[in-house]
Amino acid sequence: MRFRIYKRKVVILTVVVVICGLAFWSSGRQKKSDSGPLPKEVETVRKGSSVSSSSINNHIQVQATAAVSKAPAPPPIIHANDTHQEIAKEKEQIPKLETDNTTLVYRSIVFQLNFDQTIRNEEKFKAVRQKDDLVVVVQVHNRPDYLKLLVDSLQKVRGVEHILLIFSHDYWSPEINKVVASVDFCQVLQIFFPFSIQLYPEEFPGHDPKDCPRDLPKNDALKLGCINAEYPDSFGHYREAKFSQTKHHWWWKLHFVWDRVRVLKDHKGMVLLIEEDHYVSPDFIHLLKLMSSLKREQCPDCDILSLGSYSHIGYSSKANRVEVKAWKSTEHNMGMALSRETYQKLIKCTDTFCTYDDYNWDWSLQHLTVSCLPSYWKVMVSEAPRVFHAGDCGMHHKKTACMPISQKTKIDNILQSSGNQLFPKNLLITKRLPANGAGGVAPHVKNGGWGDIRDHELCKSYVRLQ
Repeated sequence: MRFRIYKRKVVILTVVVVICGLAFWSSGRQKKSDSGPLPKEVETVRKGSSVSSSSINNHIQVQATAAVSKAPAPPPIIHANDTHQEIAKEKEQIPKLETDNTTLVYRSIVFQLNFDQTIRNEEKFKAVRQKDDLVVVVQVHNRPDYLKLLVDSLQKVRGVEHILLIFSHDYWSPEINKVVASVDFCQVLQIFFPFSIQLYPEEFPGHDPKDCPRDLPKNDALKLGCINAEYPDSFGHYREAKFSQTKHHWWWKLHFVWDRVRVLKDHKGMVLLIEEDHYVSPDFIHLLKLMSSLKREQCPDCDILSLGSYSHIGYSSKANRVEVKAWKSTEHNMGMALSRETYQKLIKCTDTFCTYDDYNWDWSLQHLTVSCLPSYWKVMVSEAPRVFHAGDCGMHHKKTACMPISQKTKIDNILQSSGNQLFPKNLLITKRLPANGAGGVAPHVKNGGWGDIRDHELCKSYVRLQ
């Protein structure tokens, strides 16, 4: 009798081991044929149907995922004298491998969506949008309240039905997907940065537990043997993933949009870069068209068109004026529109951009204008802004309470008080370029945060990704 019980226990143990092994092996496979059907809520992103937050949350909660680099715990050793109750208890303690590998599932979802490139509302606006019409790219992190304001402002723009609106995400969120799904006024494409912290929560490019602490002196780091001990930044600090991600996302997005989005393969028009906490005026498309014409006629060497700076000024006597200046990251990094020609010059400076020790993408661009590009950037900028910075919270802001509605009210007041100044018939141009022989503007400071060689190599790899 005892032999039969022992034999049954051995069989149970064998089955458990085989199931665990198969589950772990199959979940780690990366082939498309093994990925299985996408969750219901992912199909809604692809097809453009409305998304229910509750249904998404039932499947997708990546906010807290186990590290996929951790091997599953071995099954417990079951002794011959264990009771059936003890066996059942031990089996319950075996980790559920599908939970441990949730992050792998998300990586495959992101890969699939970036490959499919399903354009929402494509048929609805197919007859309206022309081949080289404006493309607007929004870099999105995780501030859905601000994103709602941006979408609200875009909906009020005259001619918005002609654009392709691309949302580039580095964070999967049901709430954000719901905001994007609400856009019914133009064609929409969602792309996802495939190397986000969320997809690599406990390994590079996220924060690996074996990474060096930020403020650990290099000598101590070398003794400790942490992964990146050899690569502190210019100020002796080690990388922080939350600060590295934005520069990675910006450079990846730029390349992916111009060279990997199939519908833009031969795009000869402009691409406008904005962010989730921006707010646009109703006439920004109208203004960009006028600026593009003026560029062809009077400033063919202008590299960037900018919709404005950060000062919320009145429009009186300025709404129809533009200036040509040397580009400065602190003034002209918001609402940047560029052509394929400008992009191709930029991408040739990949190594310089990716190794410059500054975690800010805009300060890194400033460095390129004096160190790598054929000449310093000339920007044509609207004196009266058509894009506004609504975000009072974010990476560089320490406010405990964010007030997106109050920011919206301020901006709306500016636009309403200047309503009769919008949609100018023509533009007046003033050139304020450096004197002959003078170059562009070098960054007055290097901010660091980008000394890790792993960041350098990952950043440089995007141009090779298919």
